Amino acid sequence: MISRSNTIKDFDTIYEIINDASLAYKGIIPTDRWKEPYMPKEELETQIKENVEFWNYKENDEILGVMGIQFKNDVTLIRHAYVRTIARQKGIGGKLLEHLTNMAKTPILIGTWRDASWAISFYKKHGFRLLSDVEKNHLLKMYWTIPERQVETSTVLASKNWKSNHYK
Repeated sequence: MISRSNTIKDFDTIYEIINDASLAYKGIIPTDRWKEPYMPKEELETQIKENVEFWNYKENDEILGVMGIQFKNDVTLIRHAYVRTIARQKGIGGKLLEHLTNMAKTPILIGTWRDASWAISFYKKHGFRLLSDVEKNHLLKMYWTIPERQVETSTVLASKNWKSNHYK
């Protein structure tokens, strides 16, 4: 079942899932971008204050996956998509992504690590396309608040209704 997170009640569970699932990035993303915990509690609190809405996927009253959505002016951002390690490869991420995609009224952008091939494949399988480096660099600086090093080592995927003609 998919439902909007009660970020006060579910905060510790969201934090736990993000940091459990993010272990997949260890050794994949640049070592200077890796930290433990991957997302400290203060960073999660900031994301919530910046209006990232977290949604849960639950089975038997246990949250198995989380995914955030953030409405920013003329785009919708999918943020922090994570499924518990023990629950991967069961379609949970796809169900969350479909639910959030259906909520979006504007084109969707998703940022992820350039070397996270499984994440890129997942989003492509669900109809998203990789954007050029020029466009990616512009968009990451426009819609995300991330360090320059993360911009260099990330990529952006877009929904089918994204128009790329501004950044060629």
